[in-house]
Amino acid sequence: MKPSHAIVAVMGIVLLSWAAAAGAASNIVLPRPGQVGIGIQGQAGTLLESGDLGDLFSSGPGIAVRMRYRMRYERALGITFEAQTFDARESSSSDTAASKLNLIMSGFEVYQLFGTRTRTTRMVSVGIGIAQASAKLNSDETVFPDDGFYVNAGAGVERFVWRSWAVDLSARYFTIFQHGKTNHDFQAALGLIFYASY
Repeated sequence: MKPSHAIVAVMGIVLLSWAAAAGAASNIVLPRPGQVGIGIQGQAGTLLESGDLGDLFSSGPGIAVRMRYRMRYERALGITFEAQTFDARESSSSDTAASKLNLIMSGFEVYQLFGTRTRTTRMVSVGIGIAQASAKLNSDETVFPDDGFYVNAGAGVERFVWRSWAVDLSARYFTIFQHGKTNHDFQAALGLIFYASY
């Protein structure tokens, strides 16, 4: 291929890419106050070695479903439901030893948003909720420790990619209070959120 043909081909690819990106950007419909977003995220979490939970369990995957209600003044309210699974820190062959911890957390969050008139909305959040734990023993028996409650703080971004669909990336720190002890959970999550139009 001649150099001039190569230059034309590269310029054509660049222009097509630019046109596709411009077309995608023109299809973006940013959410307005009063709209509700429904999202789902896959996540990874880790417990620090503290409290009854953190002393026995380490890290694992999870899933979260979040609803976010956009308000005026770049604020939002949210309801979140999360299920996390943590592996035991040390494996044991004893039937009474726990192999996995399942943690269900249901709560309420308040968000402060930044850049709501752009494709990338940044946010910080605080929340509070109930933490319900169940542990799976090697004997396949499930035990249910007492429920606790948590407070959390987080930060994240929504990057709108098509119409009212956005990639939702966030990180959160949870303090879980149970049996008079404090457990610490760090979590990273990635998923999609869709804002219903009206």
